[in-house]
Amino acid sequence: MGINIRLWLKYYQSKIMNSIAFYPAIIVLAFLALSIFSISFDFSEMGMQIKSHLQVLRLRDATTARSIISSITSGIITLTVFSFSMVMIVLNQTASQLSNRILDRLIGSRFQQLVLGIYVGTIIYSLLLLSTIRDIDKGVQIPALSTYLLIALTIFDIFIFIYFLHFITQSVKYEVIIQRVLEETMTSLKHACTLEQAPPEIPSFESYCLIIAAKSGIYQGFDNAVLMRICHENDCVLQLMQSPGSYVLVGGPVMKVNKKLASDILKAIGKEVYIEGSESIKENFFFGFRQLTEIALKALSPGINDPGTAIESMRALFQLYTYRLHFYPENTIKDKESQVVIIVKELTFDQIFTETIYPIWDYGKEDRLMQNELHHLLEIFLTIAPEAKIAWPLLKKVKLKLNDSAH
Repeated sequence: MGINIRLWLKYYQSKIMNSIAFYPAIIVLAFLALSIFSISFDFSEMGMQIKSHLQVLRLRDATTARSIISSITSGIITLTVFSFSMVMIVLNQTASQLSNRILDRLIGSRFQQLVLGIYVGTIIYSLLLLSTIRDIDKGVQIPALSTYLLIALTIFDIFIFIYFLHFITQSVKYEVIIQRVLEETMTSLKHACTLEQAPPEIPSFESYCLIIAAKSGIYQGFDNAVLMRICHENDCVLQLMQSPGSYVLVGGPVMKVNKKLASDILKAIGKEVYIEGSESIKENFFFGFRQLTEIALKALSPGINDPGTAIESMRALFQLYTYRLHFYPENTIKDKESQVVIIVKELTFDQIFTETIYPIWDYGKEDRLMQNELHHLLEIFLTIAPEAKIAWPLLKKVKLKLNDSAH
């Protein structure tokens, strides 16, 4: 039961933290607290003394204050609707020309969430402030300090809107999106691949004691600490049968154990396997490789016909290939006594290369720009890493295609 609660909390924590409404909700709560403090201070003895001594901070009547606040409220609502209508239009165009998979990356932008939170927070502030103004108020009884603070927030919102326009136009550029995918994938790759020498191969063992998937979805990983504890308590070794990013069906094998275990222990192990409905580059660097491939394929489709974007994607892929070829992921997890307790399945460089660059070549091999660029990239890559044997046959194919095109 404890394990279920922990997994449930972890799942919903991740879901809430990654929600588009998480940061706006926090910002709105901050504005709500600010409005309560500001209005309370405005009606406090100190606030009234400030307004009585500084005539410039005083509003003459309630009608003036109400008009200012109402105008600001309607203006910020219009600004919010316009800003995010523009965002949806831009996202729709970008998704249609690149890949639907990058929508989460654009929608989940922290800056967009920050802007949304500031706009909605300003609206909440102004509505609460408007509710405190009565027709009988005049002079120091009018919340002038809070009204002037609202004016300052509105000016800030306008500058935020100007920068927001610049941010949106820049963030949907193809090269910016590709660079963002590259950086995130490289970060995940460096975190996962830390060995400078290939680890020794661990022989697979035969076993009929399997851990099966409790649901269909994408295998994302497992809880290291809990599985190591279970292996230590039961003196067993686990071997992964799927690599991160693999789709598994309910009832399909995910792991195997080197010895027979009780069914309750097998269920406990199965609960620590993460099978989700979506992928993330942070958990699986290969997803970043696939995203770059999909962007290139979409750009090469007849409806888009943009080899320049495909070339940008290929350049990003070869940067990732260069790093992955020289650094390797761990294929085992060991306990404190340096005994292997979990054998991990990872994609080899040859598999990554074949599954990501060959589809681009198959789709774009008739394009002269793609031929020249891939030839150039392969020659540089093989000069740096001649041991990448999987790339030599592709270079030969590209050269033959170039020769055929020349005649």
